[in-house]
Amino acid sequence: MKRILLKISGEAMSSDTLAIDPIKAQSVAQMIQDIKKTGVELVIVLWGWNIYRGSSLISAGVDPADSHNMSMLSTVFNAVTLKNFLEKMGEKTVVLDALHVEFLETYSAMRAREYIAEWKIVIASSWGGTPFFTTDTTGVLRALETHCEAMIKLTQVDGVYDSDPKKNPDAKKYDTISYNEFISNNLKVLDQTWVIMARDNKLPIFVTSLWDTQAIIDLIAGKDVGTKIS
Repeated sequence: MKRILLKISGEAMSSDTLAIDPIKAQSVAQMIQDIKKTGVELVIVLWGWNIYRGSSLISAGVDPADSHNMSMLSTVFNAVTLKNFLEKMGEKTVVLDALHVEFLETYSAMRAREYIAEWKIVIASSWGGTPFFTTDTTGVLRALETHCEAMIKLTQVDGVYDSDPKKNPDAKKYDTISYNEFISNNLKVLDQTWVIMARDNKLPIFVTSLWDTQAIIDLIAGKDVGTKIS
């Protein structure tokens, strides 16, 4: 693969005591740099759950659209933090934002592709700029817009299972699974709406472990790692 989108959980940036832990952020930046050294072009989408989780506030009566908008803003914190750590390591990086945050460049697919062609890492923040979607939806959308060959979703486990492997020791891991099988089995690791979008646009989605850099590099090289949804 020559160009990929990495979808990274916001929890990768946090620790038990800090919403954004500099040591964890440095580790994420190092992982990204190691991946980029293989010659692949990178687009990154970060979630913001380490900073804001809106479900409890929605349950308490906060308007869902307002809560989702706050969630979008939380991704800006992660994106700007990661950009700084990557630049300290010598990686040219740009954050393109969907909500027109004043101190960031506004996202456009054409601008993103131009920066990628200049060998810059592009981080897309603020989801797609609208509530009621997720960063999974944004990942597929941005991957399609920037002509990525695949989206790689990095999680706390090493693939897609038929149940939570942290709770069920007998959970079955899928090496490969079709889009339609993923949807019919009601698997929760990825937003199903955008599995449909990936299916309709023939974008493969890979799911693998967040902290196994070598596994991610092997996956990009075409080896069988994690789970492939296609």
